[in-house]
Amino acid sequence: MKDLISNQGTISIAKLQQYQDINPDKNTINLISSLARDNPEHLPIYFVLLRWWVKLFGNSVTVIRNFSAITSLLIFPCIYWLCRELFGKSLIGWVAISLTAISPILVLYAQEARAYSLFSVAVLLSSIALLRAMRINTKRTWQIYIASLIFALYTHLFSVLVSFSHGLYVILTEKLKLTQKLKSYLLASFYGFLGFLPWLILIINHFDGINWVSKNLPFLDLLKRWFINLGFTFFDIQIGSPERLFDVKKLVFDNNALLQLNTIWPYILALVLVLVIYSIYFLLKNAPRQASIFILTLMAVTPISLIIPDLISGGQRSTIARYLIPAYLGIQLSVAYLLGTKLTNFTNKIQHKFWQIVTVAVISLGIISCGISSQAETWWHKYSSYYDAQVARIINQTSQPLVISNHSVRLATLGYMLRPDVKVLLIEEPKVPKVPEGFTDIFVFRPEWSLISGLETQENSQLELVHNFGELWILTKSKEE
Repeated sequence: MKDLISNQGTISIAKLQQYQDINPDKNTINLISSLARDNPEHLPIYFVLLRWWVKLFGNSVTVIRNFSAITSLLIFPCIYWLCRELFGKSLIGWVAISLTAISPILVLYAQEARAYSLFSVAVLLSSIALLRAMRINTKRTWQIYIASLIFALYTHLFSVLVSFSHGLYVILTEKLKLTQKLKSYLLASFYGFLGFLPWLILIINHFDGINWVSKNLPFLDLLKRWFINLGFTFFDIQIGSPERLFDVKKLVFDNNALLQLNTIWPYILALVLVLVIYSIYFLLKNAPRQASIFILTLMAVTPISLIIPDLISGGQRSTIARYLIPAYLGIQLSVAYLLGTKLTNFTNKIQHKFWQIVTVAVISLGIISCGISSQAETWWHKYSSYYDAQVARIINQTSQPLVISNHSVRLATLGYMLRPDVKVLLIEEPKVPKVPEGFTDIFVFRPEWSLISGLETQENSQLELVHNFGELWILTKSKEE
């Protein structure tokens, strides 16, 4: 897109957005080849399915996001089935459905054109397949597990961590003995990773890492983010905050925004933490051993695998909420077991009433969180696009604006909020463009400092920052004037 547009001068937003449609000259093989070459960390199954979805129903924002929304509905039967495999009780499954249906983190990513809803389904399906294979222990059930594992591995890279949790579960349930079930699991895992090996080689050879997740955070900020991320299972902390909690570029914790939160929200998060800890205790004390081991490994392996490198070598991988989806599913299973068991205990009326209140409170927190976020202009998970709506309003208030930027993709997404007549000039920095005539207002979107100084010198004008967090500048009158 950059190569084709950067030398065309001023263009319309529609010209940028045409690159978000399917290229009729390319096919699914081209899509897979492109991912393998340029972005091997993005596994292909989601993108292949989405491509066919768009071919069938169109490329509007609604259609593209609906794929994730509809996929997320598969979480409900999957988590119910998983609860039946773990506990054999239908009520626990229905409670688990209720908790996942109103989980703020799952609802947020069920609205995104990203792979996380499909990832959630893949985690649940592979977990169901493993438990059935361990229970029935036939060649066919292990073959199904191999297929589900390959599907998960080609859906999201962190399925590797989920497979490690499966392996730890099998080893612990077999009490570290090389039993026939453990042999079957090892063989199934070998075939599963053998099927994933071609893409794994591509990742090793071509993936250079993600720079922003390697930026260091103070340990206290890490703790705060872990605490808040845990709450996203049932409650979204952005409620009550007049501004976002994270710095856009650095993704660091904004303590000033935190101080503006109503003081009740930290206490609610603390109560959520107490509920989760007690559910784990209750699970270990009362649930079947195999069920408790499975849930604990699912809950712990992914966050621990991210926390350890953050503490040793620095970074903020463990603070990215969407990376922790397997852990969220494990927490919901643990709390579902607690609530489902307590709600069926009619021997003590006071305790039964108390747990009814707790259940209503947990579900209400999720409903309130999802209800408020659904009506909000933007939300915390937008990260660097958080202020786009405010930026767009500033640009739209002018009569004949021109937007200069080298961020082609960000500019294309911002364009959905801009007037159709807004023109853009896409450049390649450090090149300084000649500003064309015929525009009342010249905006510069997310520039480097070299572009700012270059434009000021070339145009004998000044660039004024009009939106700090949105990184929007405007070219003002000449310095001489």
